Parts: sequence; structure tokens; C-alpha cells
Amino acid sequence: MDFFDFHHHNKNVSFGIYNLDWQGFPAEVPYSIGIHPKDIDSSAIEKQFHWLESHITEKCVAIGECGLDSFVDIDQKIQEKVFLRQIKFANEVKKPIIIHCVRKFYEIISFKKYAKQPMIIHGFNKKESIARDLLKNNFYLSFGKAVLYNLSLQNTLKITPLDKIFLETDNDDFDIRELYLKVSELKGISLESLNVQILENLETIKNG
Repeated sequence: MDFFDFHHHNKNVSFGIYNLDWQGFPAEVPYSIGIHPKDIDSSAIEKQFHWLESHITEKCVAIGECGLDSFVDIDQKIQEKVFLRQIKFANEVKKPIIIHCVRKFYEIISFKKYAKQPMIIHGFNKKESIARDLLKNNFYLSFGKAVLYNLSLQNTLKITPLDKIFLETDNDDFDIRELYLKVSELKGISLESLNVQILENLETIKNG
């Protein structure tokens, strides 16, 4: 059985969504493309958007990762401007949005009203109250390796509806099957049922 990796950085993984790095070129695998907060160049924003807009091919599954990050040395207003522009672009090309968020969840929620496409928080590992607020606002949550050992996050995953979940490896070097096994155990469903549900979720976000 193959397991879909919602967000990864390995060009050799074909069953998932490869995150295309800034200035990269589309691979022969499904990918996402976006301007990450850490990569924003305030003196070359138009050049960055030209790169983004000119690399949308049939293999592009989503826009991102993009979002807001309180730790990067980029002015918050500029981050918000670039994020909003990517949301509007995703609306135009009808692609879901993969979001990078560090300590800006309520700001991210405030941008939801601009999005006509599904929004997915990648690498979610925060407390249950934040998860509940995101879910209330119709976000999807993608979970990674931390679920294997973080008991608090496991409890958060338990309250997350199956139709709002994705699973990913991100930059971590581990077999995603381990994550599927742990989540199927936590949710009390078979591995096969979980796998089918994730693929159904994927089709849902692709169709807006």
C-alpha cells in the first residue's frame, strides 16, 4: 500500500506533494509552489511573483508554502501583502493553499475571508485550542513526525475530524508509513480506511 505524503522536500517521492524551493524548476512529480516568508525579497517582489506565476504546470497541485512567520527578518506588513497576493493568485488558478505559520495563527485566520480555495496548515503541532479555532474556520491540518511522540499533539489529532486531516514528512527523514500507522491507531480505524480518507480529502481540496 502506498501512502500519500502531503508535504515533502524529496524529488524522488512521486506519491505526494513536493515543495518547490524558491527559484527551483518544476519536477516530474506533483508539486506546490509559493513564496515562503523567509524567501521574500522586498526589493524584488515582482520578480518573485513572475517566477511563481510562470511555473504553474499541470503537475502543480497547490500554492505554497506561503504564510506568516514571526521569526523571520521580514517586515510583518510585507509578509501580509505577499501572503494576500498569493491567496488571490490561488483563487485565480483554482489551487488550494499550503500554509506555513509560526506564531501567527490568528492573523492567518483573519486572511481566510479572502480565500476561495481550501487552506491547509502544514506541519501543525500546536495546542488543541488553536486547532479548534482553525477547524472552526474550515482549515485543514497536516500533521507530521511530532505525532509519533508528542502526547498533547496526539490528543489534538484525536479531536480533528478525519475529513480535515493530511499527513506529511516535511523535512524529516522517516517512513511516512509509521505516521499512518500511529494515526490509524489514534483514530481507531484501519490503515486502509485512513489511506482512503486522505485520498478523498485530497480530491476535495483539488476541487475547491
